[in-house]
Amino acid sequence: MKKSSKDSVVTAAILLFNSKGYSGTSIRDIADAAKVNTATIAYYFGNKEGLLEYCFTYFFEQYINKMEASFATIEKGAAICLKRVVADLLHYQWENIQLASFVYREMSIDSQMVREIMATYSLKEKYYLQKIFERGFEWNEFRPHSIPYLIIQLKGLLMMPFMNTHYMREVLYVFPNEKFFEQKYLKDLYQWIDKTLCSDIQIKKEAIIK
Repeated sequence: MKKSSKDSVVTAAILLFNSKGYSGTSIRDIADAAKVNTATIAYYFGNKEGLLEYCFTYFFEQYINKMEASFATIEKGAAICLKRVVADLLHYQWENIQLASFVYREMSIDSQMVREIMATYSLKEKYYLQKIFERGFEWNEFRPHSIPYLIIQLKGLLMMPFMNTHYMREVLYVFPNEKFFEQKYLKDLYQWIDKTLCSDIQIKKEAIIK
């Protein structure tokens, strides 16, 4: 299926924002890469700031939708639910690696847009993670931990491979765009849940199920 002009603009913008930086990319650069005229970009997004806002909103809307769908499995158990969340978010970032890399880099810069994102999507993410951890404590699936510090650790594990893909490739010789990476890293994330979070009761329960 042929890409729409709008999709072509978004794809071109993400690639250019990643390679040249947001400030170093012009509307003309994006139009040339997308093979459209600048009026097309103005029609869909207004200006470069509008395009940036679209990229942010699209990324986090889908991200939170994944979390909400995964959280719906909470009654099956907190550990099961958390593993579902981790698997779905890792896969989403892997599928959208260019967008994830750009968004996370821009999120490190203090701006009105970033503050708005944190006041909406980031708080929703915190809500779901906090509920999962609280249920895990309540159901004796997880060992007692500080929830803010657990969120810091989990977010770090989930975001790091996509925040600095250049470092991953050039220093660690790990290629997060490859399918093997997603499969291998998911096992490591599950191990973090099992070893760091899960109580002896939960470990014995899972051993019986297996």
